Amino acid sequence: MDSFLYTIKKFIPRGLFAALQPAYHYTLALLGAILWRFPSRKLTVVAVTGTKGKTSTIELISAILEEAGYTTALSSTLRFKIGNESENNTYKMTLPGRFFLQKFLRRAVAARCQYAIVELTSEGAKQFRHKFVALDALVFTNLTPEHIESHGSFENYLDAKLSIARALAHSSKKRKVVVANADDAQGEKFLNVGASEKYPYSLHEVEPYSVKKEGVELTIDGTHMTSKLSGEFNIYNILAAATLAKSQGVGVDAIKRAVEKFSGIPGRMERVDEGQDFTVVIDYAHTADSLEKVYEVFAHSRSICVLGSTGGGRDKWKRPEMGTVASRHCSHIILTNEDPYDEDPLQIIEEIAQGITRPIHETIINRREAIKTALQSARTGDTVLITGKGTDPYIMGPNNTKLAWSDAGVAREELKNIMKIS
Repeated sequence: MDSFLYTIKKFIPRGLFAALQPAYHYTLALLGAILWRFPSRKLTVVAVTGTKGKTSTIELISAILEEAGYTTALSSTLRFKIGNESENNTYKMTLPGRFFLQKFLRRAVAARCQYAIVELTSEGAKQFRHKFVALDALVFTNLTPEHIESHGSFENYLDAKLSIARALAHSSKKRKVVVANADDAQGEKFLNVGASEKYPYSLHEVEPYSVKKEGVELTIDGTHMTSKLSGEFNIYNILAAATLAKSQGVGVDAIKRAVEKFSGIPGRMERVDEGQDFTVVIDYAHTADSLEKVYEVFAHSRSICVLGSTGGGRDKWKRPEMGTVASRHCSHIILTNEDPYDEDPLQIIEEIAQGITRPIHETIINRREAIKTALQSARTGDTVLITGKGTDPYIMGPNNTKLAWSDAGVAREELKNIMKIS
């Protein structure tokens, strides 16, 4: 149905369609809810929003709730899971059409799931994709500039995120829970929107904590726990998930078991190991802030960094910033193709390079060759950081052409070749 309606809109003059867009998106959302009989009313629906950490937080929430004995469904950039069944998200968008989401929730009801955890984005909110989904809880992770060209300003981007909090405040559910990062400058705005229960979280709550290359240690409600997840940002993700779980009556023992069992998710600080004597990490980092946080984890090793700038035609302002961050942390920088869409990949790379002051960088447009070169350049104890795509299944080119792709798969193949030669 979504594809049929999208075909129809091609025949509407662009100016007229722009004026009709709000009504168009609202109508689609309402039709989807009616068609699938408002399934969110029969589930506890937890929305997760923010700039970074959404997918990891969703996976952690699901793992903790499952450890506590609940059956969960989740929808994220990475995958769609209902009970024990899971499929990769290959749509190149976090939240597909309104009909998709309502059908997903109906399937969750049919599978007797008690919880549905859904990643909600500013782009989706702008198109009313969260409308007619009765929320029980919202988790806010953080907010940094992104999608500015699409929204027009950071203020508009923030308001799109806050519209999700307002949807929670106006939900038909009796109990409305908001969990928000109190260390983030925008956290208070989410806490003040109007939920009946407010749970701020802050890093000082998990002291003493430590961050190591191999993982993190933290303390929740006096209980010490370790995690295989690396980076301070993952402490925040764990804390967000734990805070939500506690709001649902889950005890700290179940939280500890889930956190210590959780080994990570593909494309998020994912390690690729084929027996080499250096570290290879794949991460989705696609903003300057997230890139910096990934690089900081490996500050004590020589880093070879493969990066581009996600998405031709959008967020051009961030490209030099990405280069500046790489300059501060990388010993060797390889700039490569990512998702140019209709832009010239070399132009994108040149704009990233404007922010690079040191070290000397090189450009290898072919992403496989860039990864191969990085791996061949690595010495014992080095870290090769391949960022920007994570688990994205395609490299997007002109006119929406796409090349099937896997950063982890390519890295694994090239490592095997290197190991054979050595």
